Amino acid sequence: MIITKQLKVDQRLLEQNQRLLRHLNTSCLNDRQIKQLLNEIFGYQIDDSNQFLLPFYSDYGRNIKLGKNISVSCNVTMADKAGIRIGDNVEISSSTSLLTVDGNQSGPIVIDSGVKIGGNVIILPNVHIGTDAVISAGSIITHNIPAGENISYVYEER
Repeated sequence: MIITKQLKVDQRLLEQNQRLLRHLNTSCLNDRQIKQLLNEIFGYQIDDSNQFLLPFYSDYGRNIKLGKNISVSCNVTMADKAGIRIGDNVEISSSTSLLTVDGNQSGPIVIDSGVKIGGNVIILPNVHIGTDAVISAGSIITHNIPAGENISYVYEER
C-alpha cells in the first residue's frame, strides 16, 4: 500500500513539474515570473544570486538543492529522481546533463562549491565532484572527481 501511494505522489509531482516547465520554457516571461516558476519547480525559494538561462529541464525538480551564485546556461537537464545537490559559485554550461538515473544504476549527484562544468557534459549517477574541479566540454563523468582536478573527455577511475 505504501509503495502504491508513493508511486501516485511521484506521478503527480512529475506531472506538475512538467506543466510548470512547459510554461517556463514556452512563455514570454519577465525575470520575476521566471524566478517564481523556478521556486515552484524546486519547492523552495532559490537565492537571488542564481541565474538560469532557458530552456531548463528536470523531471521532478523537488530533488534539486542549490547553493548561491549558481549559473546554469541554456538547455541544461537535471534528471533529479535520486537527488542533485549543488554548492555555491558553480557554473554549468549549455546542453549539460546531470542524470541521477541511468538504466539499472541510480544515485545522487553532488557538486561542491567552485566547480566549473563545460558544455555538453554528461554526469552519471553516484558522482561527487570536489571543490574547484573543472570539467571540460564534452566530458562524460562516470566516477567521483577529486577537488581541484581538471578533467577532459571521459574520466574513468583507475
